[in-house]
Amino acid sequence: MPVQCSSCGEKRAVLKRPKTGHSLCKECFFWAFEEEVHQTIRAAELFKQGEAVGIAASGGKDSTVLAHVMKVLNERYDYGLELMLISVDEGITGYRDDSLETVKRNQQQYELPLKIVSYEELYGWTMDSIVKQVGRKNNCTFCGVFRRQALDRGAVMLKVDKICTGHNADDVAETVLMNVLRGDIARLRRCTAISTTSEGEGVVPRCKPLKYAYEKEIVMYAYFKKLDYFSTECIYSPNAYRGHARTFLKDLESIRSSSIIDIIHSGENLSVRDGVKMPVQGTCSRCGYISSQSLCKSCVLLEGLNRGLPKLGIGKHHRLHHKLLAQQPLTEKEQRKLRSGDF
Repeated sequence: MPVQCSSCGEKRAVLKRPKTGHSLCKECFFWAFEEEVHQTIRAAELFKQGEAVGIAASGGKDSTVLAHVMKVLNERYDYGLELMLISVDEGITGYRDDSLETVKRNQQQYELPLKIVSYEELYGWTMDSIVKQVGRKNNCTFCGVFRRQALDRGAVMLKVDKICTGHNADDVAETVLMNVLRGDIARLRRCTAISTTSEGEGVVPRCKPLKYAYEKEIVMYAYFKKLDYFSTECIYSPNAYRGHARTFLKDLESIRSSSIIDIIHSGENLSVRDGVKMPVQGTCSRCGYISSQSLCKSCVLLEGLNRGLPKLGIGKHHRLHHKLLAQQPLTEKEQRKLRSGDF
């Protein structure tokens, strides 16, 4: 027997929300989803009237839904924002080149300006060439570090006031779990923040309007809205550490649907005991980007690639910072340690 929409009580329900358990018709689901994002934006005061906001666009479901919803809400509630798309070309043949075509179509569909920045232009390396050097074990470390900085550089070029990313509730919960498993107190303390303040020159504040939106509902929103998005997974990501946290989270969700939000709330309420030593935020002495060491992670990773020692940026590389800064060659012993992973 057909189930009626529990909101309007008139139309036939087409889905049961994983987040609330309510059975809704298409129109009521669209309204509920958009209103929840609007309430998240209002409650956290993510934007100010007249700001230029860059939307990190990958062509995937999250960023495509984010771009669509931001445009809808900006017009519906007169946010007064100047929206534009920022995309990063990591240089992954058969994946990013195809997804960028989706981004370009989104640009036409949403009538928003688009800026594409590439690893090759910024760093002289593509992810394809990096993977040839480092293999598939630590490649996501390089990509994550470079992409964060590339987004900031693209934002500076566009002169935006803020960047909003498509991180959803599942992403945030996964990050909490990863930081717990790694014992990374510094990241654990800040990973649930819905927005970041400007941390230095060339660093643009970021926010997550979809922080409390379930991934399943984002997929359903994109499906019922018939949005144009790219759904293929990155060819280098199957071995990523995040995949293990994601699998664990899905198992938890199958037992208890509120696990995702519960983990986020746990992360939000964690506090660090007085006296625990935390990294001091500074700036990289080479490129000026934010860093808790004399050299930022990006510069160390690049140095390792350019020296033919890709493991230089993996592990406790700060022991070698004085030599890297002085452009001094590494000893045979230091090179052997790097190749064996002992640093």
